[in-house]
Amino acid sequence: MVPALDGDVASLGPVTDEGVGGVLLVGSAAPRDLAAQLAAANEAAPTPLFVMADEEGGAVQRLTGLVPSLPSPRQMAATLTPLQVQAAAAGVGHAMKALGVNMDLAPVLDVDGGAGPNAVDPDGSRSFSADPGRAAAYGVAFMTGMLDAGVTPVVKHFPGLGGATGNTDYGPAATQPWQVLEATGLGPFRAAIAAGAPAVMVSNATVPGLSTRPASLSPVAIGAVLRGQLGFRGLVLTDSLSAGAVSGAGYTLASAATAAVTAGADLVLFGSTLTPTQSAANVAAAFSQVTGALVAAVADGALPEQRLDQAVLDVLAAKRVSLC
Repeated sequence: MVPALDGDVASLGPVTDEGVGGVLLVGSAAPRDLAAQLAAANEAAPTPLFVMADEEGGAVQRLTGLVPSLPSPRQMAATLTPLQVQAAAAGVGHAMKALGVNMDLAPVLDVDGGAGPNAVDPDGSRSFSADPGRAAAYGVAFMTGMLDAGVTPVVKHFPGLGGATGNTDYGPAATQPWQVLEATGLGPFRAAIAAGAPAVMVSNATVPGLSTRPASLSPVAIGAVLRGQLGFRGLVLTDSLSAGAVSGAGYTLASAATAAVTAGADLVLFGSTLTPTQSAANVAAAFSQVTGALVAAVADGALPEQRLDQAVLDVLAAKRVSLC
């Protein structure tokens, strides 16, 4: 997925025409002609693009002014019933779909009662509740509303960032110990998968007792737990590989992308730190570095070709694109 700062999709034409998985809308604004830009990009792309935005409600809403506004997840859980949240999410989803935005990087299923979101606490009011059962009920309701509207929801941040030691956007952070996380934080993800979650985003935090790597790069977190223990068969996305937690662990964007796909991720995201001074040329250069690294990793045997093929097939299946 390539980032489009403030919804400037048109400038990414040379990249989207090559067959990227899609476009990630980042920044604090989206243009009024976003629908027209997305229609043109899809017309030129070899397969339909995933177009994703973070529409969580509250502090994280990328399409302000173009879709209905939502309260924060914490406020929704405090003032609405799950059925009302489902209806509200469906309303936002229908507006997103009308624009051509077909994937929502939400809901947050982390179990958190902190004061964030901020540089220390990545969740805070982005979490529905500090109670696992309540977080699960409201998260599944939000997810179901998006599905009702024909938008693919992405539940996050597996295996749970609630109570993390810091914000992975800014630097390395660890989740609660695996023994604690498995008993509490994993519950909403189990519920969402049982309810038919089509996509899961894996966090960039390490998980003490499970993996010393960021979870997004960990075959244990993705393969053994998400795919194996929880039986998830949908689309696996990384959190942004531009995050400080990834570079702080010693990875470049290219090496992180290779590690993530090798570990079991299907779509890799980057661009969370994109600024107005970084032009479409910078995005194209990053895209070239990532694809070059993946090709090289297959060539030297570090990345099994079958794993890369499976990632492509998972993406096409999620897009409902047949190879026949």
